[in-house]
Amino acid sequence: MLPRFLIADNSQELPDKIFVVHTHTPKCIIGGNIENFDNDRSVFWIDKEISGQAFDKLLVEAEEFLENE
Repeated sequence: MLPRFLIADNSQELPDKIFVVHTHTPKCIIGGNIENFDNDRSVFWIDKEISGQAFDKLLVEAEEFLENE
């Protein structure tokens, strides 16, 4: 079974960014500053975009995953 979140980077081209990949529906890649994930954050949707409380919850869970790792 695939983990719910994965950590990714592209240190060759974006050395100050880190990415959290959400592998369950809705699939997306959340990018943020490596020092402060909330700073300069962007979301790249693979599945249909979500919003509201579901989106906010996903961001919190992704950040918690990153902090724990």
